[in-house]
Amino acid sequence: MVERTPILNFFTHVILFIGFLVAILPFVIITIAASHNLHDVNQVPMSLVPGNDLLTNLQTAWVTANLGPKMLNSLVFAVGVAAGKVIISALTAFSLVYFRYPGRGLIFWAIFITLMLPLEVRIVPTYAVAANVLAPYQAILDVTGISWLIERFSGVEVSMSFGLLNTYTGLILPLVATATGTFLYRQFFLTMPDELTEAARMDGAGPLRFFIDILMPLSRTNMAALFTIMFLYAWNQYLWPLLVTTDPAYQTAVTELKQLIPNIGGIPEWHIAMAGTLIVMLPPLLIVVLMQRWFVRGLVSTEK
Repeated sequence: MVERTPILNFFTHVILFIGFLVAILPFVIITIAASHNLHDVNQVPMSLVPGNDLLTNLQTAWVTANLGPKMLNSLVFAVGVAAGKVIISALTAFSLVYFRYPGRGLIFWAIFITLMLPLEVRIVPTYAVAANVLAPYQAILDVTGISWLIERFSGVEVSMSFGLLNTYTGLILPLVATATGTFLYRQFFLTMPDELTEAARMDGAGPLRFFIDILMPLSRTNMAALFTIMFLYAWNQYLWPLLVTTDPAYQTAVTELKQLIPNIGGIPEWHIAMAGTLIVMLPPLLIVVLMQRWFVRGLVSTEK
């Protein structure tokens, strides 16, 4: 039992308030900087009184970085990655929990170990695969000598190439696998009573129907929490979209913020850069606000 006293409540609220200030202070400074003009934003120290140029700076940032189509690309990218992670992790966990086959535990731990391999560590092989998806099959044909035999007897050189650069598929597909989502779904599925599975089997429900009609509705809070986390993860991605998209038509809003920072020798228009940052922050902020209830329930709810 947790004891509740006025003194303990007071210190708890003080700590929470300090944490709130630490979290909100960067957003306040960005908003204030975005409201200043070029002269005021470059003053040292910068005035913490909001200026009168916020709407003008927002419009300038929107036009300069061409944020309209870039925001749409970011939305497609983030929704695709989040939805893919939710679906694939749910299917993977369903297989690990409800099917019996050799090596099931080894497969789970192999997936879990990938938590120690962030995208930055595997960026080179991931990019190589995205540049040419068929390269591994080409290597197999070359090593086994099949490509040499085909060329020798038919005169046709076997050269397989299929790239995913500058495509939505190339942006989304390499990031859809997630060990975190698989672990969360696995732990949730393990709490499901065996009687539920037996009742579904007696009613004639197959594995797919059991998964779609029973497990998915029961795990909607987990789904919402995972979708929110992965949407934020994908929206804030910088390195992967920067590498895989050289065509401006597929570049994302986060990578295009660099257009608001002048080259060497230019005047730093930080008020425009901060205004662009505010625009890019709005979609994930709205997602968090709209999904807050489901997000919290998915993380802390004990009702299974």
